[in-house]
Amino acid sequence: MTATAEPEIGKPRRRKEDARLITGATRWTDNLQLTGMLHMALLRSPVAHARITSIDVTEAVRMPGVLVVLTGRDLADEQGSLPCAWPITEDMLAPPAPSLAVDRVNFAGEAVALVVARTAAEAHDALAVIDVDYEDLPVVLDLERAVADDADLVHPELGTNKSATWVFDSAEAGTGDDVDRVIAEAEVVVERTFRQQRLIPAFMEPRSVVVDPSPDSVTVWSSTQVPHILRWMLSAVLGIPEQQVRVIAPDVGGGFGGKLQVTPEEVLTLLAARRLGKPVKWTESRTESMLSGHHGRDQLQRVTIAARRDGTVTGLKVDLLADMGAYLRLISSGVPILGAFMFNAIYKFAAYRFTCTNVFTTKVPTDAYRGAGRPEATFAIERIMDELAAELGVDPLELREKNWIRHDEFPFTTVAGLTYDSGHYEAATARAKELFGYDALRAEQAERRAAGDVVQLGIGISTYTEMCGLAPSRVLGALRYAAGGWEHAAIRMLPTGKVELITGTSPHGQGHVTAWSQIVADRLGVPFEDVEVLHGDTRVAHRGMDSYGSRSLAVGGVAVVLAADKVLAKARTVAAHLMEVAEDDVEFTAGTFAVRGTSTTMALGDVVVAAHVAHNLPDGVEPGLDAEATFDPDDFSYPHGTHLCATEVDTRTGAVKIRSYVCVDDVGTVVNPLIVEGQVHGGLAQGIAQALYEEAVHDESGTLTTATFADYLLPSAVDLPHFTTDRTETPATSNPLGVKGVGEAGTIASTPAVVNSVVDALRHMGVTRVEMPCTPMRVWKAIHGRAADVPTTPGAGGGLGSITPQGGAE
Repeated sequence: MTATAEPEIGKPRRRKEDARLITGATRWTDNLQLTGMLHMALLRSPVAHARITSIDVTEAVRMPGVLVVLTGRDLADEQGSLPCAWPITEDMLAPPAPSLAVDRVNFAGEAVALVVARTAAEAHDALAVIDVDYEDLPVVLDLERAVADDADLVHPELGTNKSATWVFDSAEAGTGDDVDRVIAEAEVVVERTFRQQRLIPAFMEPRSVVVDPSPDSVTVWSSTQVPHILRWMLSAVLGIPEQQVRVIAPDVGGGFGGKLQVTPEEVLTLLAARRLGKPVKWTESRTESMLSGHHGRDQLQRVTIAARRDGTVTGLKVDLLADMGAYLRLISSGVPILGAFMFNAIYKFAAYRFTCTNVFTTKVPTDAYRGAGRPEATFAIERIMDELAAELGVDPLELREKNWIRHDEFPFTTVAGLTYDSGHYEAATARAKELFGYDALRAEQAERRAAGDVVQLGIGISTYTEMCGLAPSRVLGALRYAAGGWEHAAIRMLPTGKVELITGTSPHGQGHVTAWSQIVADRLGVPFEDVEVLHGDTRVAHRGMDSYGSRSLAVGGVAVVLAADKVLAKARTVAAHLMEVAEDDVEFTAGTFAVRGTSTTMALGDVVVAAHVAHNLPDGVEPGLDAEATFDPDDFSYPHGTHLCATEVDTRTGAVKIRSYVCVDDVGTVVNPLIVEGQVHGGLAQGIAQALYEEAVHDESGTLTTATFADYLLPSAVDLPHFTTDRTETPATSNPLGVKGVGEAGTIASTPAVVNSVVDALRHMGVTRVEMPCTPMRVWKAIHGRAADVPTTPGAGGGLGSITPQGGAE
């Protein structure tokens, strides 16, 4: 065990994980082959809303290789209901959510029968001969129509399509003034309606589950972000003692929130395996993933902003309708309200009210998707700030500068009740403007407009912050979330000088193994290569709350620090005893204990061996230097940044080309710059994709018409621009590492920057909005004044009224 020569934190280490992943030596769930393993396939409803009048499986059970065919009625007494862990209000309505439909289907793609056969091909062949009769029911697709008094109902037994209405009012909370009064007294009021289209997570690796049962236990391998939560929920849903359930997340090929779930398929694979007493595997096709895996976003947002004529903002009112789809999944209900605390963003408002109504429709359920509520909020506030700037006739960046929290005002408690601990919006913006060439681009834009150029230049701005490190258990409890937000880590100091770190976070592409190794190497003074990181297996990492919400480093990484500090504290006691000095006289630097003021030293490796053999330990000290720690922060962390986008819009064809993109993010202390850069690039790709490419579309019968990559458009590397990235650094004060979070920042910030740039390119032509994704057709229609899927707006109390889109041309 040789001391590290230089600090690991801040070093651009190549990821330990990548050699295995890139060379194909990794092990996805679908790679698993167990002795005697069987294969499951699911029959899915082709209709969005219908009663199941009959299911005939007679022919299917006779097919070659078929062992069992099961319907919802066969499993009605044992499948339970899929969990919703976030009852956001006391009166929230949550209908039973069966894994296999029993009497009625509520979205196209819902499973109605399962087949288990000796091969996957035989299982799928048997699906073709199952005969299901459906009695069609009215589909419910439009959000505003769904909350009308005479609406058709997704779940008639509930008597409404409204699941819950959640309100935050600054006057009632004591964090601000009465927003209605502030708006009534305002010199300028701007109201707009924005639509957040429905998105599909589209992770690289399709979902897959393998279950191996035994008489007294069950092992579940799943492509999941949340092995610990999955274990807990499977036990609760199916009544299996939790100690008898082991969940393993092998290498997981992306998640983006799409695998933050307890899925019907995990429940059904487990039930089938236990019934047959043999291992069973289920792996979805890409179309199956898009039809049945949860979707993201899907909101209508009416935003009202009040200001003085000099540009000082005073009040903000937000009314949302959020589409839950047919059922509430794990955190469906809570995703929109995560945004409630971010609509005010980096700005100083005197008054604020947020009202969200969650609505059932006959579509695939929605749940977390990269950013989970915060991208939606950032989009709305950054778009409305541009609209206010246009109303006032001022530069949109100058308007933001006038209203943001200054660096000398931190910590700052916002009108939404959060206390931002640190930040420097001025520094990030100044650097972004410099890299972007902001003034020169504005001058070029003016020249193009004056010349009547057919290709117009637009400049888009997004100055954002986000609450990440989803964690504080007390805060989550106050929001009625069922779980805590702490994270756990354990360190085993091995007598050969190596280190095993066990983390409760469960990576799916973030680089935890590398970053955690750097933290341990830095803290303990051991070589980076000597640290082994274990994760994703509930029998190995027995405690954890997993990975989502940009929480892994800000919560899990800090737990690693605390565990390392416990190792050092005990090691110091042992070293002092062995060197026959007082503990207070012992210092630790770069892997070595030294007696202050002398040349007496002892390497950590020698202390580890001494503690392991236990020949000469202080009285009352147990052998070994292992330690574990749990971290539950007092607050979120708040990364921020400024993103600037220049687009060229061809006014003849509507084609949009991103000419340049600059972002300067502040994510606190950086552990590994390469990982940060990769996270930013990936986030930008997904945010730009929402702005320009992606949309899940249903036809009038409720069928998903974008169920393949031939129809659901994802950008490739050649579709994206070169990104210019940089960072400023204001360390977080909420944790000893000073880290914030970066996993979702690029996605949160980039979408409004791109859309603002498209609208900015065309604003002088009377265009004030273009629906996402800003396809050439939609842009062309906006230029020519034709409606382009213009939504009406949520009305008072979260209901829906209707207004004419402001600004004329669409």
